[in-house]
Amino acid sequence: MLSPDDRGLRGPDAGAARAGSRWFLLIVAAFIAALLTSNIIAVRIVSLGQAPVIGDLIVTSALVVFPLSYIVGDVLTEVYGYAVARRVIWAGFAANLLMVTAIWLGGLLPAASGWEDQAAYDTILGFTGRLLVASFIAYVIGSFTNAYILARLKVRTRGRMLWLRTIASTVGGQALDTFFFTFIAFLGVLSTGDVWRVFLVEWLSKVVYETAATPLTYAVVTWLKRQEGIDVYDSATNMNPLAVR
Repeated sequence: MLSPDDRGLRGPDAGAARAGSRWFLLIVAAFIAALLTSNIIAVRIVSLGQAPVIGDLIVTSALVVFPLSYIVGDVLTEVYGYAVARRVIWAGFAANLLMVTAIWLGGLLPAASGWEDQAAYDTILGFTGRLLVASFIAYVIGSFTNAYILARLKVRTRGRMLWLRTIASTVGGQALDTFFFTFIAFLGVLSTGDVWRVFLVEWLSKVVYETAATPLTYAVVTWLKRQEGIDVYDSATNMNPLAVR
């Protein structure tokens, strides 16, 4: 692992210099694929069974893939730095907007004679305005919170205890992401108790998911730092999510 005292590899410019390598492009593709897939399947509410006190363990289907976007986001921030992760987060936002627009326009086109699945198309892919607002707000707040916590903790810990950074960033980022999405999307649709249950079960499940993936995250981060020859520390990075430079 590279030393945090090697200033030539610390700053955000080092990460930006590698933003274009084949490994970086693969990671970005994985991040956006996980994000878009989770947004499509999140419409389905599922049950993981029963638990004492909590009762029915209700979550969205996005649980099977959405935590991967946070794991990949951790890798991006840890290896390439917050400034590069910020660009990828906004790229994911743009990709999601493009997907939603394409689905909407596709639904407006006149159906071919004999095609009788418009109702199914609208049910699964026809995002309501409320779900869109919930998805976009939750994504931006949660993703930037996750990246910010990880980047700041990396500086404070001088690159040690990666497990602490990934778990702490997930706890914070996923808490806000899940809270905003659940309450904006489902309050008034589900009972208040069910909304709280969806939030708590999904949030805790995501935290457990990433905690279990910590050894894999360690392996990928270590390997990728060696391949790219960088280990960015955001000591002087502008942490404003809206910064363009």
